[in-house]
Amino acid sequence: MVTLSPRVGRLRANNPSPMTLDGTNGYAVRVDEGELVAIDPGPLDDAQRDAFVGAARDAGARYVAILVTHGHPDHAPGAAPLAAATGAPVYAHREARFPHDRTLADGERLTFAQTSIAALETPGHAVDHLVFVLEDERALFTGDVVAGRGFMVIAPPSGEMRTYQRTLRRLREEHGDARALYGGHGPEVHDVRAKLDEYIAHREERERQILAALRDGATTVPAIVTRIYSATPRALWPAAARQVLAYLIALEREGRVAVAAATRAANRDEAALLDPDLSKLDGGRGADVIRAELGFGTPEPLRTYTLSR
Repeated sequence: MVTLSPRVGRLRANNPSPMTLDGTNGYAVRVDEGELVAIDPGPLDDAQRDAFVGAARDAGARYVAILVTHGHPDHAPGAAPLAAATGAPVYAHREARFPHDRTLADGERLTFAQTSIAALETPGHAVDHLVFVLEDERALFTGDVVAGRGFMVIAPPSGEMRTYQRTLRRLREEHGDARALYGGHGPEVHDVRAKLDEYIAHREERERQILAALRDGATTVPAIVTRIYSATPRALWPAAARQVLAYLIALEREGRVAVAAATRAANRDEAALLDPDLSKLDGGRGADVIRAELGFGTPEPLRTYTLSR
């Protein structure tokens, strides 16, 4: 375990991939003498469960709660085996579809002897997403809303761009003065306001690029990806396609973009972006994470998009 603050230690799962960076971050938080809270136990992995159990043993402590930011398969499945090993109850969002004992509403607090942890409803990346606030350290555990490095994919159907942007603005307005941000992936962040500003600006700039591509005649998701993600490795273009689709859905709902079925079938290159072979994104590893993160389920048809105003 890597110690990040007087209360917080990080346990990183051994699941590196293009979607999870160096692996999914879990956290052990000291809330009293002899008491810990686990946040995001991670994937179904005996080694990660044992790492959490070992961290408590080394601290001479026991887990009194297990908190899960959201139900994606690199964050939530480890909760049940850790609960079985420790007897601690699992807390999650009311929309969570994985096993849990209790739900947390927006603003609800878990109060311990030395500190409290508040839950914030933070949808956009996933409908069941929570961010946790360690109140005495003014630290945010952001799951997949904000990572320590890079940007998160917002992909339909569970991801929704405008909702996600509202979540980012809420975090900046209400918690921009936080002293630390511990994301689900990547390193810790100490200039929290700057990170949130970076995320908000990135989303706005990407939307401007998509609108410019539409004005210049790129009328399909693959065409837009080819235009604005030219510097991104092609192996990640299917993820970029889902990201573009999330923007286009938002713009269509706002009446700014019109959509129609294409008059032809997708060619091979287009189909590789719209309905990819997931093993090519991650060398055959972590397809369940990719499927959940990117929302792949049924093939995405080729559609055309034009500016309506």
